Amino acid sequence: MRLAIAIPARYGSTRFPGKPLAMIRGKSMLQRVSEVAQKAAQPYDNIDIFITTEDKRIADHASELGLACISTPASCLTGSDRVLSAIRQLDQWPDFIINLQGDAPFTPPSVIQKIFDAFKENPNSQVITPVHKLSWNDLDRLRKAKEKTPFSGTTAIINKDKQALWFSKNIIPAIRKEKGLRAQSPISPIYQHIGLYGFRSDILEKFCSLPQSNYEHLEGLEQLRMLENNIRISTVEIEISEGMIQSGIDSPQDIKRAEKFLKKFGEPL
Repeated sequence: MRLAIAIPARYGSTRFPGKPLAMIRGKSMLQRVSEVAQKAAQPYDNIDIFITTEDKRIADHASELGLACISTPASCLTGSDRVLSAIRQLDQWPDFIINLQGDAPFTPPSVIQKIFDAFKENPNSQVITPVHKLSWNDLDRLRKAKEKTPFSGTTAIINKDKQALWFSKNIIPAIRKEKGLRAQSPISPIYQHIGLYGFRSDILEKFCSLPQSNYEHLEGLEQLRMLENNIRISTVEIEISEGMIQSGIDSPQDIKRAEKFLKKFGEPL
C-alpha cells in the first residue's frame, strides 16, 4: 500500500500573499507544516511527502529545506486540485493521499496517523476526515467567535457508522434541552470538523472533476460537493485538550495569534 502526504502551498493568497514563507518564531510556516508531515510519516513504510506550489519562491524554499516539491499551475482553484495535479506527475500514484494544507502548522501528527490507520483498516474508504467532540466550554468559545466571524469553525453530523451526514458553518445540531445535558456531562453533543482530508486517489480524481455544488457554493465548504455527489466521507474521532483547537493561518494577524499560542503552550513537536 502506497501512502502520501501532499502539502499544497500557494503563494498568491488574496488575504495573505506569501503566506507559506511567513515566519513563526524563527521557522517558516512551510517548514513547520513539513515537520508535522515528517513526524506523522515515521511509523509507515512506502510513504511520500511533497510540497506542491505554483510559485518559484516557495519551490526554492522547499529546496533549501531539503523537501521534494512538484510545480503545479496557478490555475488550480483549490488545494485538492493542486494535489491532483501533482500526483498526475508521479510515476506511481499513491493508493491514499492526505492533503495537509500548507497553512496548518498546528496539526497534531497523531491526527494524520489516525487517518492513515483508518484507511489501512478499511481500504475501501473513499474519504477520511477527523472530527472532535467539543466540551461545553469550547462550544461556548465557538459560539462567541461566531458573533464576530460567523464563518469560522465548521461542525459536523455523523451517523452511527461514523459516516458524515452533513457539515455546516452553523452550529449543528440545535440543542433543545441544553441545560439538562450540561448537567450530565462536560462534553457537548457537537462535533467540530478538523479540516484535514485523506483521499483514495481515484476518489480525489472524481471529486476534482465535479462542478461546484449548490450547498458548497452557499456554505463555502468543498466537502459538501462530496456529499451532494454521493461520495462517502468517513470520520475518525480525535481527542484535543480543551482550549487547544487552533485554526489555520489566514491573515498576518493570525501569525501573532500563533506566536502567542506557541509562547503559552510550547512547540508542538
